[in-house]
Formats: sequence, structure tokens, C-alpha cells
Amino acid sequence: MKAKLIKIVGGIALGVALLVLALPTIVHKAGLHPEYNGEAVQLPAGKRALIIATNQAVLSAPGETTGDATGVMASEMTHPYYRFLDAGMQVDLASIKGGKIPVDPQTINWLLKTPEDDRFLADPAFLAKVENSMRIDDVDFTQYDIIFMAGGFGAAYDLGYSPVLAEKISEAYYASNEPVIGGVCHGVLGLINAKDRDGKSLIAGRRMTGVTDKQIKELGIIEITPQHPETELRKAGVIFESNTRFMDFLATLVVVDDEERFVTGQNQNSGRETAHRMLELVASKSTKYAALLSIASQSASKQSDQ
Repeated sequence: MKAKLIKIVGGIALGVALLVLALPTIVHKAGLHPEYNGEAVQLPAGKRALIIATNQAVLSAPGETTGDATGVMASEMTHPYYRFLDAGMQVDLASIKGGKIPVDPQTINWLLKTPEDDRFLADPAFLAKVENSMRIDDVDFTQYDIIFMAGGFGAAYDLGYSPVLAEKISEAYYASNEPVIGGVCHGVLGLINAKDRDGKSLIAGRRMTGVTDKQIKELGIIEITPQHPETELRKAGVIFESNTRFMDFLATLVVVDDEERFVTGQNQNSGRETAHRMLELVASKSTKYAALLSIASQSASKQSDQ
């Protein structure tokens, strides 16, 4: 009887262990961090990307200063970083205050961690950028071809409240090099206060996405975080689009606005595709510019021959 009981307990323990080992694969198959393998993009030398993230390290409720550790969701920073880097771009990191960008520890646990997160944790150059990010006040956004805002719960506390970020997004939009601007999840809060030259919302009337109110409710932070992207984007006049699942944590959507200047991703599952779509727009613009230069050169050559 005792031996039989030991076998039963051992079988249950083995089953639990196998389930635990299989959970990352199960949730991945269900929709978490889906693969996105668009056609490879390699940009000409000299292209630059700026990733902006939060300085907020505490998930504190209104009126409180203590709470669980939070920050940027790792994948929302690592996925675009390596997409941009591997496409040949110089990639810089900035934050509202500069200095350390806290990485939400929950997002690099065994269940949620991605290959890009593992690459980050073994990458001294990237780690150094996260520890010593540039302060947005000191960054000229107009010198970049891509401006990407990473999310995570921490972004709900500072990106949408920064007048400096709003002003610099506006400046970048009107820059002669026409950078592609975007972000995922809570990162899109960095767009909500950007203004056009008439002082009106820069993003009003544009199709965009961000983390849904439904997902925030499902995650249990609707009463904790001070800003919610779906709500704030709608207030700014955005035509909000999203996909839904039985849990929005497993949904994803990427939206390119009609002008092809803004690319936004719904949540943590959207980083790979959002970054890739941004790269495609930069590549397309580079190709058109090269073609125009070639035509101009040929025209000048003909005039010289005459």
C-alpha cells in the first residue's frame, strides 16, 4: 500500500513538473509573444532609432508611494531594440528623467521571458544603456528616423504627463526627415498631448491602438494606474482600434495610420510586428529618396552635357 501511494504521489509530482515546464509553450501557442517573421529589412548606414521608456519603478495606488515593483515590460523594449539593431540602426535609449530604466521583474520571469529578453540580459552594451538612459530634455528627436515608446505599467505614471515628451513628439513630427513615430501598450500615452501647429491634438482623427481598458481590468490595475491608453487615446480624438480574445492579454493588433507616420501596437504581443512595420516604412522612404536623387543626378548630367 505504501509503495503504491509513493508511486501515485510521484506520478502527480511528475505531472505537475511537466505542466510547469510546458506552460511557457502553452501560453505562447495561446497568443503570448507571437512570432512575426516579415521580410528581412536592412537599412542603409546612418539610420538611427530612439526608444523611450519609463522611470517609474513602483506600482503605487493613487495617493500612495509604495507598491509592487514595476517598470518597462521587458519585451516591449527588447523586441524593438533588437529588430532595429539587427536592421543596421544605431539604437539609443532615453527616459523622462534619464538614468535607470527599471525593468518590471515579473516580465523576465520563466513564464513571460522571451529570447530577446535573454539576449538583453547577456548584452553588456544594452544593459549599460538601460542603467544610464539619456534624459529626453537632452535629446534632439529630429535626428532620429524612428521614435518608439515602450510600455509597461510604469509608463502609465510618466509618459503621458511629460510636457517635454509631448513637445518633442510634435517637433519630430514636423521635422524635415519625417521620422516614423510609435509605440506599444502603455507607451502610446506619450502621444496623447502632442499638438499640431494650430495647438490641436496631433493624433486626433488618426487610427491607433494601445492596451485596452478590458486588458487593464483583467490585469487588476484599473483602479491603480493613473492613465489608461484606450481611454486617453479616445479623449485625444483617436479612432481607436483593437482586437479581443477571451483574455486581451493574448490578443494583438498593429495599426499604421493613413499618413504612414504613426505605428502603434496594442500590447506586449505587438512589439515585434510594430518595430518591423516601422522599419519597412523607413526602408520605403529611403528607397524613394534614393530614386529621387538618382533622377536629379541624371537630369543634372544631361543639362551639363548640353
